[in-house]
Amino acid sequence: MASPTPDPRPPTPKGITDLVRRALDEDLPDITSEAVFGAGERGRARFIAKATGIVSGLAFARETFAMLDGSSVFAARMSEGAAVANGEVIAEVGASVIALLSGERTALNFLQRASGIATMTRRYVDAVRGTRAKIYDTRKTAPGLRLLDKAAVRAGGGENHRFGLFDMFLVKNNHVDKAGSITAAVERIRARKMAQPIMVEVRDLRELDEALALHPDFILLDNMSTAVMREAVQRTAGAVPLEASGGVTLESVRAIAETGVDRISVGALTHSAMALDISMRIEG
Repeated sequence: MASPTPDPRPPTPKGITDLVRRALDEDLPDITSEAVFGAGERGRARFIAKATGIVSGLAFARETFAMLDGSSVFAARMSEGAAVANGEVIAEVGASVIALLSGERTALNFLQRASGIATMTRRYVDAVRGTRAKIYDTRKTAPGLRLLDKAAVRAGGGENHRFGLFDMFLVKNNHVDKAGSITAAVERIRARKMAQPIMVEVRDLRELDEALALHPDFILLDNMSTAVMREAVQRTAGAVPLEASGGVTLESVRAIAETGVDRISVGALTHSAMALDISMRIEG
């Protein structure tokens, strides 16, 4: 049985740079700031939390100002994944006034979205504390922002599921229905002799039994009731890690964890997280 693989695409400097460049391209040039201020005018700004949450996205905010002003100095006052309270300073930055104003919204977009996802993730992680279950994200991320979104999940204490369609085989209901059976789909995959682990999605206990006979690396329990999940855990008896998925909410996640599943994937971490309220204030 394969071990869970680490995220194959952590937020590398190049990945962050590419994402920030695309974001700035949507905004620039800043004709207002360039008309009002001279290129040599300098300033300082502070990022201040206006709500309680978990900090994330600092590397993306730092890169925003570095790209606009190579002499900028970005000082994080909190670490990635730290808890922040309303009114606390998250980071400070010194740069040209034009760079500060031109990068304000882009940096805030990264910080607010990432911190919102990290905050949501921490709530789910706290909700299942004391059980064996770990919280995982999904591919339900904003297009083009998967690097940011998945880094934010990790900052909140969650785990990353597959980054894309390339790092794990995931046999879902449409694969099964078209291939004819779970067995047929898995046999075709194994014939390719590729190294990626195999996860099989099952919709009921009959499909669970079929999947167990194939010894995949993971089994995903799709939209099952907690009673059926509990039976699935008993039948599996630890032979294959089980993941619960489908319609998981903050209100239901504890009961799901208490069935004994190993993993719970939650699309809401990235597709429904509310941005954390953060402001940037220029001093002087």
